[in-house]
Amino acid sequence: MKRTILSMIIATSVSTAAFAGDMNSNSQTDNAWEEGAKDAWIDGKAEATLLFNGNLDSFDINTDVKNGDVILTGKVENSVDKKLAEELVANIDGVMSVDNKLTVIEDRDMDSMTSKMSDDMEEGYEEGASELTDAKISTVVKTRLLMDTDISGFDIDVDVENGVVTLTGTVDSDAEEDLAIEIAKNASDVKDVENNLTVVTETAMN
Repeated sequence: MKRTILSMIIATSVSTAAFAGDMNSNSQTDNAWEEGAKDAWIDGKAEATLLFNGNLDSFDINTDVKNGDVILTGKVENSVDKKLAEELVANIDGVMSVDNKLTVIEDRDMDSMTSKMSDDMEEGYEEGASELTDAKISTVVKTRLLMDTDISGFDIDVDVENGVVTLTGTVDSDAEEDLAIEIAKNASDVKDVENNLTVVTETAMN
């Protein structure tokens, strides 16, 4: 009789352990599926965002997403397009980071020191985002525009009121206009961006 009871206890314990193992396995599978579904959504959103931007040839841009981190590969015509693609993807909900590996076909001589200074500045204002006031937002956006070698920041005025940034001035192309807007949108504490920029081509200037 004791052996029978002992056998039943052992069998029950084994069954419980197996059930718990199955539950853990199912939980891990569900989490992996949810993460994969989220990455797939971000990937699709990124491709659509790039596709519907008229200033980018999105067919030459590839997006890969893992755990919310986006990797951009492929080629673009110039450094403005490269930065524009990164800014557009970074602004998508759920994106944790963007690793921009796009190759620039024409502008291969970008100043690496200026690029590094711009990256350091971006990290600095992100860390102090919670303390930004309208005046600080204006300073951050204006500084980023001035430091960007692909935009004539001196031709763009930045005004901020209650978190709403107004950009006024001239740019040389539609791509530069989009890039300036995305730079302003991605600054911390910015609620909206009003675009009063005017595209002035060389032909129009002549």
